[in-house]
Amino acid sequence: MNNLQDKVDDFLSQKTIAVAGVSRNSSTEAANIIYKKLKDSGYQVYPINPQAETVEGDTCYADLKSIPGKADGVVICTRPEVSLNIVKECIELDIKRVWMHRSFGPGSVSEEAAELGRKNEIMVIAGACPMMYCQPVDFGHKCMHWILKVFGKLPQ
Repeated sequence: MNNLQDKVDDFLSQKTIAVAGVSRNSSTEAANIIYKKLKDSGYQVYPINPQAETVEGDTCYADLKSIPGKADGVVICTRPEVSLNIVKECIELDIKRVWMHRSFGPGSVSEEAAELGRKNEIMVIAGACPMMYCQPVDFGHKCMHWILKVFGKLPQ
């Protein structure tokens, strides 16, 4: 997979996705919005937050090891310094797809985590937002995609 669209298509073709960094207090956080969009689109989605028991009315899990079964991919919506630990957990659990969320600003992208993932044969999307690709895409995310593309800020 050499280009972003191939990586996105591969990631979104999976059926079981964990979203790390969901908030127990706000449905306006990026992770919660992504979680809800994926769930509403028919994915089996697991919210990950070690400080929450439920998110969006669903059982929340402390870490990837705690979810029933295995996730095919993980969307990371945490601070960049937390992303490294999540990628290490993906390596341990043999999860082969990671998407580090970013819109404008640093988002969750950690170059160290991305490189570690790649070295361990994980397909890494280091930036952008799943909401810019998960159909149907809302107008705001279409605009965001266009702006990031024009300014060369989409990941490779």
